[in-house]
Amino acid sequence: METPSPFSPRPLIQKIGTALRTQRVAREFGIETLVRLLNEYLPEEQVAEVRRAYVFGAEMHAGQNRSSGEPYIFHPLAVARILAEMRLDHVTLIAAILHDVIEDTTVSKDEIARQFGAEVAKLVDGVSKIEKIEGMSRNERQAESFRKLLLAMTDDLRVILVKLADRLHNMRTLGAMAPEKKRRIAQETIEIYSPIAQRLGINTLRRELEDLAFANLYPQRYEVFVKAVGDRLGDVKSLIRDIEQRIARALAEEGIGATVVGRQKSYYSIYRKMQRKRLKFLDVMDLLGFRVVVAKLDECYRALGIVHHVFKPVPGLFDDYIANSRGNGYQSLHTTCVGPEGKKIEVQIRTREMHHIAESGIAAHWQYKQGSRDASNSSSAPQARAREWLQMLLESEGSDGAQELVENVKVDLFPDEVYVFTPKGQIRRLPKGATPVDFAYTVHSELGDRCVAARVDGHLEPLNTPLKNGQTVEIITSRHARPNAAWLNYVKTAKARSRIRAFLKEQREDEAIRLGRRLLEIALRELKLPPSVLTAKAAAPVLASYKLDELEDLFISIGTGERLAPLVARHFLPESASGTRSDGSTPLAVEGTEGLVIDYGRCCRPIPGDPIIGYVSASRGIIIHRLDCEHVQTRKGGPGERIALVWADKVQGDFLAELRLKAHNRRGLLASVASEISEAGSSIENVQMPDRTVSEEAVEMRFLLTVKDRTQLARVIKRVRRLSAVERVSRG
Repeated sequence: METPSPFSPRPLIQKIGTALRTQRVAREFGIETLVRLLNEYLPEEQVAEVRRAYVFGAEMHAGQNRSSGEPYIFHPLAVARILAEMRLDHVTLIAAILHDVIEDTTVSKDEIARQFGAEVAKLVDGVSKIEKIEGMSRNERQAESFRKLLLAMTDDLRVILVKLADRLHNMRTLGAMAPEKKRRIAQETIEIYSPIAQRLGINTLRRELEDLAFANLYPQRYEVFVKAVGDRLGDVKSLIRDIEQRIARALAEEGIGATVVGRQKSYYSIYRKMQRKRLKFLDVMDLLGFRVVVAKLDECYRALGIVHHVFKPVPGLFDDYIANSRGNGYQSLHTTCVGPEGKKIEVQIRTREMHHIAESGIAAHWQYKQGSRDASNSSSAPQARAREWLQMLLESEGSDGAQELVENVKVDLFPDEVYVFTPKGQIRRLPKGATPVDFAYTVHSELGDRCVAARVDGHLEPLNTPLKNGQTVEIITSRHARPNAAWLNYVKTAKARSRIRAFLKEQREDEAIRLGRRLLEIALRELKLPPSVLTAKAAAPVLASYKLDELEDLFISIGTGERLAPLVARHFLPESASGTRSDGSTPLAVEGTEGLVIDYGRCCRPIPGDPIIGYVSASRGIIIHRLDCEHVQTRKGGPGERIALVWADKVQGDFLAELRLKAHNRRGLLASVASEISEAGSSIENVQMPDRTVSEEAVEMRFLLTVKDRTQLARVIKRVRRLSAVERVSRG
């Protein structure tokens, strides 16, 4: 391929294209366009401050261009324009114009504070990502930046408004990005930023973020949706206009002044509904939505009756979010009716103030402050709810740090909620699918830690039962109860998940201390050293060499596999004996009570009675394998990595074993095998049929069983072999 000559027309065409694009962007997002918008609601002196911020930002970003080619300053101006359309205050707009100067230029936070005040500087710093740190991965850096953003939000919620507007403009201009980067940004938007916008009630931003993310994440699917919706609705404008007029006319005849606005539902909301309810596209009927905005609260319910008189309501599809507002402060009446030509329509009815908060969420607070209205009115309710939510999230942050916090946020960002009652009649708001365990932790952490059962509407229910709207939940506790690791499989709230993980980590440390001490004592015996050397005073030099403060920290590091007991034991030898080696090896007795610091190899699934050996695994403790395991035969490890193990005289607990079976494929085979396994005192954890085509008449099955030891497993195999249909049974 020839290199283009500098005099060839191609670079010139590219420059002309960039220049034309820059002119178009300047017309749409230039400072003069922004100023005209600001003059509609800000005083002159504040508009002048915004203009001064633009001059400063343009100077700092001079020479920087976006991927699309236009000067970088047009991006922060576009972000400010989005916020200006939401009628945000001038401090937020200045922060929007300067939101990238700390991250992308040499300007410091102190310099911004000197030029524009501490309030602006805090907002800009809150939006800025953390600096790159050597050894920190991109995911870790993103998680830490997100944690920093959440902390800044607790101080000033305007930080997230700037961030969401920044993300919205980035989503609008993804066209210049590489496909992989488009998908990554779109995925992050759909998982975190659009749910945050919904959680904070900012639906104007949320809807556009969702549709843009959908279009970039699944471009082909999006195109199909656009065409399919267009084909279904036909002349949608005339249909919407007809329904608007019929509702407005009926309301006017009853003396209710209302604004009626219809719209086609967003493509992503249709797609999400199909996923949530497992519907085909043709089964989604309510593709049109109508909003009725009235003046007073009582008119909402009167308007509902009138709408139901004009269009027949669909039974079971009515929600009263006025009496039971959503977690983000959203209030409205929702009903689904049968419209013209049999098309289903959704109608939302609310007051003007409810509509204002529904569209702007936490942004409504500053919009009210900007005018003459009292900022202490209900527009502050979304702010109070948002701060409560943020505080709960930060309190739920576990010891694993920022990445666990990000996961907690993803878990907690549920669009649907249920409302349940305490025995005293207090309402508790929970995410959809929440269980009595989640409920217990929302009441009090100690109540969650000690719950053993629950009464739901007076009936005993399992702790993994999903709760429903209106139920009354009573938690039954026991003084000796503790959180269960199995709860992590079904809890939905970040607080419950974090509390359970914290307890399990503490439990793991206790188990690691006991196991680490046992391993070190065995290693010391091999070196002819007494256990009395394991005192704080005698171990002080050893702890200093490992930079540890307590003897328990040393035991934990051994019990979790971070350090090897034989190597640690050698540090206790006198210097003259440091070369001493032990000829014998005392095996460690496995009791089955070691819990989280001992694991059992899934490749061979050892059970009591099997000859076994252990391998030390960093952070996982000791992994036990059968001696005849292929992993053991092929793995090469030093003496310090392998640990001699035996089963203790009394082993506690149940162990998993795999059974492989080949049999004639006949009716009732699975039930017959399951019955024999149960009669042998074992329980089935899982069944797989990996190959149904062994032959036309044969089938292979794999069972994962719980057994006490090899003796019980032998009984199971013996009983299964008695079945006439079974050809072969073997252990996996």
